[in-house]
Amino acid sequence: MSDGKSIMVDTSRCTACRGCQVACKQWHGHPGTKTKQTGTYQNPPDFSADTWKLVRFSEGKASNGKPYWYFFSDMCRHCLSPGCMEGNKKDEIVQDKQTGAVIYTAATKNLDYKKVHGGCPYDVPRQDTKTKLIKKCNMCIDRLRANMIPACALSCPTGSVQFGERGEILKKVEARVAELKKDFPKAKALNADDVRVIFIVTDEPEKYHKYAEA
Repeated sequence: MSDGKSIMVDTSRCTACRGCQVACKQWHGHPGTKTKQTGTYQNPPDFSADTWKLVRFSEGKASNGKPYWYFFSDMCRHCLSPGCMEGNKKDEIVQDKQTGAVIYTAATKNLDYKKVHGGCPYDVPRQDTKTKLIKKCNMCIDRLRANMIPACALSCPTGSVQFGERGEILKKVEARVAELKKDFPKAKALNADDVRVIFIVTDEPEKYHKYAEA
């Protein structure tokens, strides 16, 4: 397999417009999720079989007493060595040879969901309770095969979500982290050597999401 593709998610540029979240639903034809107000702008509360991209909202107070409000445009990391594939029996979960995208096929209904989900350190896979299919982001593989970029990257107005060849994305990530460190000493890329979807944060990862970093 070639070096494949990667996505950079720069949280410092995210405004929580949720354009990526909506674009994902629109492209894949997924319905909206009925939710209730729980005291946060995050909506829906978590991933589901029909929600593969989710902007997480996190707020609190730093050690200096100053409040923070962070946005984390969460999605499957498309790991280079996917733990979820340990639940495979045959080829129910595959890695696309050209892009490296981790694809769940219709045969996932035959897998042990707990084993697939348990293999993911980012708490991503979800099971459709009716069809028993296990689902998650597929990096818009149909768009990639048509020489289009993922819907989330296309819809992002600030450049927070950027898609490209893995080598080029890694260079962008390295340059962006170096730039951010001038003002944010804690800035870093999360698990860049192990995943294709690389998040950049400016503070401790756990302040964004408990499963932000493996």
